[in-house]
Amino acid sequence: MTRKHSTHPLRPPHERGTGRAFLLAVLMHVLLGFFLYHGIHWQNSTPAGAEAELWTEVPETPAPRPLPPPAPVAPAPPQQTEEADIALQQQKRKQQEAARLAQLAEQQRLQQQQEADAKRRQQLAAQQAAQLAAQQKAAKLKEQQQAAAEKLKQQQLEAQKKQQLEKQQQQEAEQKQAQQEAQKEAQKKAEAEKAAKAKAQAEAQAKKLDAERRARIAQMQGSAGGGESAGGNGLARSGTGTGSGGTAASPGYADKVARLVRPKIIWAGATEGLETVVSVRCAPTGTLLSAHITRGSGNAQWDAAALRAVQQSDPMPLDTNGKTPPEFTITLRPAG
Repeated sequence: MTRKHSTHPLRPPHERGTGRAFLLAVLMHVLLGFFLYHGIHWQNSTPAGAEAELWTEVPETPAPRPLPPPAPVAPAPPQQTEEADIALQQQKRKQQEAARLAQLAEQQRLQQQQEADAKRRQQLAAQQAAQLAAQQKAAKLKEQQQAAAEKLKQQQLEAQKKQQLEKQQQQEAEQKQAQQEAQKEAQKKAEAEKAAKAKAQAEAQAKKLDAERRARIAQMQGSAGGGESAGGNGLARSGTGTGSGGTAASPGYADKVARLVRPKIIWAGATEGLETVVSVRCAPTGTLLSAHITRGSGNAQWDAAALRAVQQSDPMPLDTNGKTPPEFTITLRPAG
């Protein structure tokens, strides 16, 4: 039996009975040498012979024919010991040949096993390398897929952020526009309320001025007395300043009053196409008796601002004759 695990794979297998066979071979060799020695000594011993001399007359005879060569002597049959030795040697050679063949076969088997093991290891290494390459490829593919998914997710997040930002900006713009519109509406409403208030104040002021005018007229009429019975009252004489003997305004008086009134107009709106004509009645001393719009501009707020500026210009300036014309008109436009 051979050992499965050996540190010397080329060593022939150890067989049982080797020591006994070796002792038997030594014994057979000793016996064989003994028989060979005695056999050779027996073949070399020759019996002692007798010597004799014979004297005879030799007749003349023709030359003798050459004798035929002696027939080969057949060797003596080997003795039984030689046959046994030969058989033993043959058996030994057969055993050695069988052992050599067995050793060679074992070596071949071990070599084949080693080659098979090496081939199996190579196949196993190749399989492991293929598995490792497949695992690395799968891991790389997974990483690429994860990177692509992460990139797509990032793009989606950025798109969502962009949409939210755009939506927020749109909402802010809408809110800002709504606030602006609300501010415009509030401003319009405030301006309308301011204009209404200014109109009410103007009307109240006009009523007040009209009451004062009436009181002044009544006072003037009372102070004039009966001296006016021949020529009528003073206002009637002065008329509107258009007659030859009346107190007509000088050519530049209306512009002079307009220059006085215009800086008092408070207006921050549009100025294009605004023109208001205000009719004014005054006492000779310049006291404003009444003021009203005879031709509006179409913008009630501007008209109210113009009328309010005229009322704030009381008393009116004196003309070149030292008196204020009793009635005149002022054309007002925005400055600029």
